[in-house]
Amino acid sequence: MQRRHTWFIVIATVAALGMTRLGLWQLSRLNERRTFNTQLRSRLDSGTVSPDRLPRDTARLRYRRVRLDGVYDTQNEMSLVSRTRNGSPGVFLVTPLKRAGNDTAILVVRGWVYSANAKDVKDPARWRRGAVANVEGFADTYPIGNPGTVIEAGKGRAIRRLDMDALAKSLPYPIMPWYVLLLRDPAATIDSNTPVAFVKPAVDDEGPHKSYAVQWFSFALVTVIGTIAYVRSDRST
Repeated sequence: MQRRHTWFIVIATVAALGMTRLGLWQLSRLNERRTFNTQLRSRLDSGTVSPDRLPRDTARLRYRRVRLDGVYDTQNEMSLVSRTRNGSPGVFLVTPLKRAGNDTAILVVRGWVYSANAKDVKDPARWRRGAVANVEGFADTYPIGNPGTVIEAGKGRAIRRLDMDALAKSLPYPIMPWYVLLLRDPAATIDSNTPVAFVKPAVDDEGPHKSYAVQWFSFALVTVIGTIAYVRSDRST
């Protein structure tokens, strides 16, 4: 075997092994996604509970359906900036909800509204339908990572991300270590004065991991076959 053949085979083998490893990693991601979907389906179908009945372990309360009764503190409402919907710029409205007999508020992401600069909300009162709330949503935990910042934007406060520490410091009362995203009521009428609430999270979406795995395995197979064909063809000449 010629020396150049040896090097070519070594490089092709390393490449094929790397592609195979990436394919196996995608299959692992697919298995994780399926496990998550099973967990998500179980939690979303477990019935709606009051905040007091949610698990204390925040890892176990994610995506649990919850019913909230209380009063919105619109004076401390915030905008989660730079949120797009169908290609349009906007923000998520985030409003603290205060419950009777409890001094700890729950932050509620009420939905998306249009904002030309993805920061300022013109006429915030337009998006409110009374202070009293009797709504349903699903609980989620605050992201862990770079700290968020509370910034001034127009007539109200704006935030770049849901950072619990930064939010707690900006409010005059403590907040729960989780927040709630309102779910859209299929029977409710959505008009120009209603924030676009969230829909029930998809439980059957497995993502692109399977197709990515097939692609990587195909690349590895093509590399092996191509290498064998090249070496045989070159040796016969």
